[in-house]
Amino acid sequence: MLELSVRDKAMLSGEFGDGAALAMRIVVATAHVMNAQRLVDISSAHIDGCLYHGSVSLDFVERFVASGTQVAVPTTLNVGSLDLIHPELYRGKPETANAAKRLMEAHLELGCEATFTCAPYQLKHRPRLGDQIAWAESNAIVFANSVLGARTSRYGDFLDLAAAITGRVPYAGLHVTENRAAHLVLAAPNLSDSSRRDACFAALGFFLGLKAGATVAAITGLPADTTEDELKSLGAAAASSGSVALFHAVGITPEASTLDAALQGGEPEQTIVVSEADLVAIHHKWNDARSSGPLAAISLGTPHFSVNEFRRLAKLFESHKGPLRCDFYVNTNRYVLWQIEEEGLAQQLASRGVQIVVDTCTYITPVMKQIKGLVMTNSGKWAHYAPANIGVTVAFGSMTECVRSAFEGRVCTDELAG
Repeated sequence: MLELSVRDKAMLSGEFGDGAALAMRIVVATAHVMNAQRLVDISSAHIDGCLYHGSVSLDFVERFVASGTQVAVPTTLNVGSLDLIHPELYRGKPETANAAKRLMEAHLELGCEATFTCAPYQLKHRPRLGDQIAWAESNAIVFANSVLGARTSRYGDFLDLAAAITGRVPYAGLHVTENRAAHLVLAAPNLSDSSRRDACFAALGFFLGLKAGATVAAITGLPADTTEDELKSLGAAAASSGSVALFHAVGITPEASTLDAALQGGEPEQTIVVSEADLVAIHHKWNDARSSGPLAAISLGTPHFSVNEFRRLAKLFESHKGPLRCDFYVNTNRYVLWQIEEEGLAQQLASRGVQIVVDTCTYITPVMKQIKGLVMTNSGKWAHYAPANIGVTVAFGSMTECVRSAFEGRVCTDELAG
């Protein structure tokens, strides 16, 4: 039976206002569905509902705005449907743009921060090990749980905002220690010496999602120098092909100092040895048979590019002369944009023809000028969703291969085994 605190009951009865009462009803109903016995405080929230999917998205938020409701904890916002810094990039219907802009603004009126990023873990203040949080956006969820060791279930639209307003969530799912134990072990191939490491991490993540579904997995054999950007890519792909919300990278992530720690002393239900051929098969899945066709564009930054990724991209551009032969987009957040502007990287890349997109992403909203022909990416998430979302044909490769292809005007990838 669900036990509510005195404050929970007061909120539910309307003592904190109509908006808070509605939000608490949503949280309580969810707790009953999850068989939670109590609610727990959260220290932060990340809202996915600012991406416009129709009038229902806006109607829900406007109800809270009208009642003067405010979020109870620090709350960041996921991408919207518009780049508010570069609004001229939007190529859709004006009425949709107006509604999408209003949805983003309405969340700000509730006290949310104007972050508009799918990668809130790149911001200055991020959750710590063991923090209870309520994050939406699949890649942010898996990164927070896995890489930071914070604790969040998979929160979706509306429930994420309800959690932010009440500051409470059901104590169930991945908020609970024993539910974070790995039950599947994935033995990764040697990625240390690969010239295509970023592409390999994305493929490994996609393979993980296909095999794990929602099961918590422990990955062994990853390089000791694995970066946060590589774990970001892995997690985003795993959350796209499956419902992965938490993985443990043995010897790397905070709850997996050893395999036994990741398993919490238990035995795995299954162990899968991943071969290089398995990753090659994923690579081929993401590459259309017409990979020799004309290249329309490159799209990087799904999830949003980090400062380190921009530094690497700038170095890759330095090794190529002449003009780009296709459009080149990089998605990021405004905080990273400000940092790379201070370093001069944004101006340097813009002078070479790179279009930086903020507040949104190229696979969810019409900002790309040309989508007829192949669009190449190094993102497993982008490769998975973009064909259905915006009707593109995808080519896949490493960041190095994407840059080389952009200057050649055709897809250029290293020869693959398998």
